[in-house]
Amino acid sequence: MERSAQARGDRTVRARRRMVERIAKGGVRCERVLRALDTVPRHLLLPEALDHRAYEISSLPIGEGQTISSPDIVAAMTEALQLMGDETVLEIGTGSAYQAAVLSKLAARVVSIERVPLLATRARSALDKLGVSNVVVHLGDGTRGRPADGPYDAIIVTAGGHEVPQPLIDQLAPGGRLVGPFGSRDTQQLVRITRGEQGALKREELGVCLFVPLVGEHGWDAK
Repeated sequence: MERSAQARGDRTVRARRRMVERIAKGGVRCERVLRALDTVPRHLLLPEALDHRAYEISSLPIGEGQTISSPDIVAAMTEALQLMGDETVLEIGTGSAYQAAVLSKLAARVVSIERVPLLATRARSALDKLGVSNVVVHLGDGTRGRPADGPYDAIIVTAGGHEVPQPLIDQLAPGGRLVGPFGSRDTQQLVRITRGEQGALKREELGVCLFVPLVGEHGWDAK
């Protein structure tokens, strides 16, 4: 049994390494981001029935109508945040906690908001099992942000909204970056909003994508 567990562990490490190599070939260049992806056990953040697919370059269902984002998208969005290591990051949409676990390797503190109670509970439990101590998970409407813990050096939105919620822009610190998908329900553009030191906003479009809907007061209505 011990040898079998060791062999499975070795296979998992190799699969994760191959995933990271594919992501690097796909254009992600930040070594810090790639190292983070190489150390987060994505298979432990999935339903057990899907853990054999953990290191595919694809999104996967996690229940409650939600998904775990494809690891290449996680990498690209994380790289776009341009984290240096001392930031406080706000994440909208905890989901499986995979993105939060990656961010925990790259920032000082992560505040994550999840609107689905079951997913919030599972995410906190998963992060505890991984020994992640610099991520706090809150249950609530992510489109409102969490001003009590702001302003934020970086904000990442992991669901597709029709526009960038104004409360999130208001909670972005000078010099901060917000990354997320915005557009229609059927297709979005990955966007980066940067707030200048004097408060001016710069908007960049990073590519077409498709996420589950961003539901909330400043997002889509739940269906």
